[in-house]
Amino acid sequence: MKRTAFSSLCILTAAALTLLSGCAASTHPKVQAAGDAYLSTHFAANPIDGTNAGLREYDGRALDYSAGALRRYSDQLTQQRRELDALLATNLDRDSSIKARMLRAAIDGELFTLNIQRKPYTNPMFYASAADVSSYAKRDFAPLSDRLAGATAVLESVPAVIAAAKANLEPALPRIFIETAVVIADGQAEFIAGDLVKGFDASPDAAAKARLRISADKAAAAMRDYSAWLTRERLPRGTNTFAIGRAAYVQMLAEQELISESPEEILAIGERELARLTAIFNAAAKEIDPTKPATEVWLAVQNDHPTAASLIPDTRKHLEEIRKFLVDKDLISFPRERRVLVDETPGFLRATSFASMDTPGPFERVATESFYYVTPPEPTWDAAKTNEWLTAFNYYTTDVVSIHEAYPGHFEQAMHLQAHGPTYGITGAFAYIGSYAYSEGWAHYCEEMAIDEGFPPASLSTSPHAAAKYRMAMCSEALLRVCRLIASIKMHTQGWSIDQATAFFSANCYYPEAPARSEANRGTYDPGYLLYTLGKLQFFKLRDDLKAQQGNSYSTKEFHNTVLRYGMPQVRLLRERLLTDPASWDKTLN
Repeated sequence: MKRTAFSSLCILTAAALTLLSGCAASTHPKVQAAGDAYLSTHFAANPIDGTNAGLREYDGRALDYSAGALRRYSDQLTQQRRELDALLATNLDRDSSIKARMLRAAIDGELFTLNIQRKPYTNPMFYASAADVSSYAKRDFAPLSDRLAGATAVLESVPAVIAAAKANLEPALPRIFIETAVVIADGQAEFIAGDLVKGFDASPDAAAKARLRISADKAAAAMRDYSAWLTRERLPRGTNTFAIGRAAYVQMLAEQELISESPEEILAIGERELARLTAIFNAAAKEIDPTKPATEVWLAVQNDHPTAASLIPDTRKHLEEIRKFLVDKDLISFPRERRVLVDETPGFLRATSFASMDTPGPFERVATESFYYVTPPEPTWDAAKTNEWLTAFNYYTTDVVSIHEAYPGHFEQAMHLQAHGPTYGITGAFAYIGSYAYSEGWAHYCEEMAIDEGFPPASLSTSPHAAAKYRMAMCSEALLRVCRLIASIKMHTQGWSIDQATAFFSANCYYPEAPARSEANRGTYDPGYLLYTLGKLQFFKLRDDLKAQQGNSYSTKEFHNTVLRYGMPQVRLLRERLLTDPASWDKTLN
């Protein structure tokens, strides 16, 4: 991790600076330079992020998580934050002020990870997942020979990463963090030594593949050693403490999302949302079969799924029908004709992926395709296991997930940013950084918005009670997210245990014990997973407020186009752009 002076235009190459900055006239030059400095600092410390963002100068860079490197990184970010504070104290124009506050929130998020959560010292997952080089195998962002060499170089640094982990981690760690890190490290070892290497089988360069095999074997051995070390040296001293505490929780919301409501106020909002969604779920079930409990009705609904042979073509067809519905209803503009490409999950990723979205980074100019990967059942499975697998791909849930991931969710979010970002000065760092609540809140908002606007279309309404089935699917996804909100607050500020959170997920989003516990476990190390629901509610509130402001001139389509125009800011900052009454800007939730 190189020390980078905040006042400089960074150590990025001149070509990359031209690509990243685009210094739009609306952005103060010092704010744009601050963004460039942040990107340089962030990617130097996290080169895999630079690779995934689409910047080739970070390909193959070694990882450095030594105590000195982590300390320098924290110091650089702290200095950048101080200089941003000074910049914000000057008379910046509104656009530049908003961007500077976005940048400060991004820096605060990293400092929170380093110095409040203290992940490099308290969470062994920080190191177990550090060397994810899967993008080198699955995306054609450079010639195969270059990607093979880059992956090899990164893997060569993995033993040093594990040595740093052993030196940095405290003696007593949260037990759930240790247990999860062991699973991740074992999975990484298996992936690196097996499927990752297979991902480069097409290379004709036998010598390069031999070097990859050597570095992969050493990296996998380091990960296995890390797993064994955690089990032997840290697990016996594992603790049941994981909560960040109320003060840190308030800080997380205020600094990273500009949310002023207290955890208690947000909890009350979440409990009201849980009751609302449960009522919709139950009412939809009664439409389908009034003689059975809602949970039994939902289990039956999930049996309506594709066959193994039709899984990919059906998913592809339904995606196109979703897009057509949005066009026919005039709900959003599609600035580019580019489509999500539906395909089977690559073989080297199937062991760890059920379904996933793979989109290019904001600076990628070569491998610009977006893939919606779906993992079909294995041909060797028996009928019962195949049916169980396909149940999760029931048409209703899959379409709701497709709305979230593709149209008009994350994929269209990216398309609007690519098409309109330069016009509105959303370039460089401001095309990269973003709010968790904005990104996931937008995609989650889209699920319910589409149902409210009349989804499904006639072409997807061939089964009896199709509309009610889609409402149940939408609610099932939303119940999970609102349960995350409640569990996050209660686990981190009110002393809930993992067992209590598990029971809550089982009772309120109707999950079996294993996935319910998985959700509870995630909440211990990702307190921010409350932001799916919180962001969704912020979007609905902003829409209502804009509708009240604009009256008869309000257009849902224009609302959607507008909120996708400015990158991924905190919704509080979006309100500042769109609402004329300053007194309303802080009121992001009902």
